[in-house]
Amino acid sequence: MTDAENSQGEVGRREVPCVGAVVFDDDGRLLLIRRGNPPAQGQWSLPGGRVEPGEETAAAVLRELIEETGLSGTVDRHVGEVRRDAPDGSVYVISDYLVRVTPSDSPVAGDDALDVAWFSLGELEAADTSPGLLEALRDWRLIPG
Repeated sequence: MTDAENSQGEVGRREVPCVGAVVFDDDGRLLLIRRGNPPAQGQWSLPGGRVEPGEETAAAVLRELIEETGLSGTVDRHVGEVRRDAPDGSVYVISDYLVRVTPSDSPVAGDDALDVAWFSLGELEAADTSPGLLEALRDWRLIPG
């Protein structure tokens, strides 16, 4: 385990480093996956997951993007961080990155993703998204609101 995985949060819970990919297409649609596993199982969320021991977060976000969507890309910048309760009582500390993908590639659900799709702002508002996703994207000024 890395030092971050061994660290304890403010309430004494183990912190697990994770990443998420914020990907927009040329039409401004956001790429989401339908989660196959807890937390937020069955809900739409950003592609992402745990950082492997010794792995850099930028490399982790690109690996997770490929595993869950089949898309490759480049990291543009870090956009924010959220903390989410994990099913085992630990805390996922999720670093989200804006990622650019090749426009001609089509996403395909893989790994633990049940589905993958592009969402316009209107579709995003109506989708069953993971808790706090829209609020975080608004706070980071990535979507209007």
